[in-house]
Amino acid sequence: MELRLLKYFLEAANELHITRTAERLHMTQPSLSKQLGTLERELGRKLYVRERYGIRLTNDGILFRKRAQEIVDLEAKTLAEFADDYAQTITGTVYIGAGETKGVKYIGQVLSEIRAEFPGINYRMISGDYEDIAEKLTRGLIDFGLFVGKVSLKDYDCLALPECDTWGLIVRSDDPLAQKESITPDDIKGRELLFSHQAQAHGEFSEWLGFRADTLNITGTHNLAYNASVMVREGLGVLITIDGIIDTSQNSGLKFIPLMPAMKAELVLAWKKEAILSKAAQKFLQVFKRSITQNV
Repeated sequence: MELRLLKYFLEAANELHITRTAERLHMTQPSLSKQLGTLERELGRKLYVRERYGIRLTNDGILFRKRAQEIVDLEAKTLAEFADDYAQTITGTVYIGAGETKGVKYIGQVLSEIRAEFPGINYRMISGDYEDIAEKLTRGLIDFGLFVGKVSLKDYDCLALPECDTWGLIVRSDDPLAQKESITPDDIKGRELLFSHQAQAHGEFSEWLGFRADTLNITGTHNLAYNASVMVREGLGVLITIDGIIDTSQNSGLKFIPLMPAMKAELVLAWKKEAILSKAAQKFLQVFKRSITQNV
């Protein structure tokens, strides 16, 4: 399977129109169709179907678009890493995945310090939940992952950050719970709850609750909290999340209330064990370790 064909397919998958894609690639429409047909024969799957005003990806095409993008991204990352070896100074891109957390500020501080000395070092931030970040880290698509809460990191080297996030409840300002200073397990019994996939899957709240989590009225789940906060504004429930990632300022219409007893989420930077990092990633890790040691 040629990378060239993957890139052709990705262009078509983004454009959803063969003729316009061919024009972007400076090819003829029959030539592009032939190349995509070759790709489909190699895979033994139909990747798209023609419609009146363009094309539509099949289910196989949607899955293949994700895999093709990963392969193309990995190629770009590999070429950048080898280009580093010939540079007179350290250059390149550091690839970092992170969940939603205030702990991202540590990454920002380190990147700011590094770029002051090595302006040729850039970075690419990828947001996602535990499953998203862990998958990309395992596949080598990112160098580091910043994880929130209780997650399994046995396959990674890790560095704990010197502070934790605080779990709590986000409610509308006109919700009766908004008058409370803290939230107990009894307060959320019977309420429509919005939970993150990660928190639900890893059972982080069972001990805090004191009763079975599957008895809660969880009406919606999410992987990133912003969209869930919009659902709260629309009256679709209350959101269990960590502090500092959703705007709960005076005019936001929302309020964050910490849990009681207090529940903390550990923050951990992880990378693959025995990973061979690029020079840019090595410099990031070196400065990050020093920064964390100074903040302990």
